[in-house]
Amino acid sequence: MQIIRVFPRRTSLTPADNLAFVGDPPMFQPEADEVHISVVFTWDISEGQRLAQAWAQYYSVVKIGGPAMDSPADGFTPGFYVRDGVTFTSRGCNKRCPWCLVPLREGRLKLLPIQPGWIVNDNNLLQCPREHQAAVYKMLRQQRKAAKFSGGLDAILLNDWVAEQLSTVPIHEVFLAADTKGSLKALEKAVAKLSSLRRDQLRCYVLIAFGGETIPEAQERLEAVWDIGCLPFAQLYQPPDHFIRYSQEWRDLARVWSRPAATKTIHMDYAQQGDIPDDLWTVKEMPC
Repeated sequence: MQIIRVFPRRTSLTPADNLAFVGDPPMFQPEADEVHISVVFTWDISEGQRLAQAWAQYYSVVKIGGPAMDSPADGFTPGFYVRDGVTFTSRGCNKRCPWCLVPLREGRLKLLPIQPGWIVNDNNLLQCPREHQAAVYKMLRQQRKAAKFSGGLDAILLNDWVAEQLSTVPIHEVFLAADTKGSLKALEKAVAKLSSLRRDQLRCYVLIAFGGETIPEAQERLEAVWDIGCLPFAQLYQPPDHFIRYSQEWRDLARVWSRPAATKTIHMDYAQQGDIPDDLWTVKEMPC
């Protein structure tokens, strides 16, 4: 069956084959049995619905789904809704973090058949049984590219056995997370176990602006993640039911701390000068 996949916006995970499209139908439409509109973000739902109507002018079967539409996440087909190289070996998560939609959309952790790929996007791989994890690491050792754990590894669960297994895998990037001030201690312990990795390889998701957090508090936590030895990746909190338009100051802070070149430039320039000045975070003259 020929299925066209349509996405409201392009991301780093959007597939790039001849039956994957972003936006409206092209001038010359390929033959297909169905069109699937895939909506990842809730703020793209209206655009996804508009695209469904646009594509329905040319195809009789048009379906809309995806994470934002609460579609079941029971399996995974490589290269279909995400680009080649991305794999999910599990779905769901047994945690219930108040800012995270994964437990609501995907439920508790469930294992999937292990499909080959080098970009592991599981929500919580380290919650999987040791046998499953071992099979994933074995699969990664057989890939043609170094592994990226872009789904994130739970610092609390990163024990000596996990660190030993990771040492046998060619690593491009490992993403950890420090979404609260209380998570910094676990992050520090995890980074110590991964001491063979450079800062460029140790990325860290840092949720900011959640639960009344102020800009100075967010900045302090981002600096703490840097001091631990990670390269932070700031993410402004967005609730599931609406889109928050943050102030320029918040956007500037997130911009610097989500762009490795900008983050490194600041710390190189001020490494010999003690604390970074507070007014630097306006970043009016920072490079992109």
